Amino acid sequence: MAAMVSGALADPVFADTAGLPAGLPELPSLGEVMQPSSISGVALHGYDPVAYQVERRAVAGNSAYEIVHNGAVWRFVSAANREAFRDAPEVYEPAFAGFDASAVAQGRAVDIDPSQFAIVGSRLFLFRTQENRRRFVENTALMKMADTLWSDVSRSIAR
Repeated sequence: MAAMVSGALADPVFADTAGLPAGLPELPSLGEVMQPSSISGVALHGYDPVAYQVERRAVAGNSAYEIVHNGAVWRFVSAANREAFRDAPEVYEPAFAGFDASAVAQGRAVDIDPSQFAIVGSRLFLFRTQENRRRFVENTALMKMADTLWSDVSRSIAR
């Protein structure tokens, strides 16, 4: 996410912001996409990333069991799940920073519905729709395409 600035925006890319109040953050460029939950800062819409792996279902976390990891708040259903994540976040973090894996395979970053997920091997993939999930799981080429495109897609995300 762009830093707050005081006074007028000096960058000529943002010249079309005339008339807006001073001190607003810079506007994203046309190619940028905002991260999910950018307002609340809560990862996975508050769902427990460990529960996907352990319980094989989407479970909303509890604010009593939170940690901050990579600038986002992660919620868990228990202290045990929180500690498991703290000890090995790479095991539980979703692929593609939690964006819809099917959309990443198309070169786009799209927010998800946390109830739409698949675990393939040991990787957690999230999706916006049941159709996206079905298509991704049935077509193994989409996973390879998403892995290939993720570097480019991740650079288009406003942070």
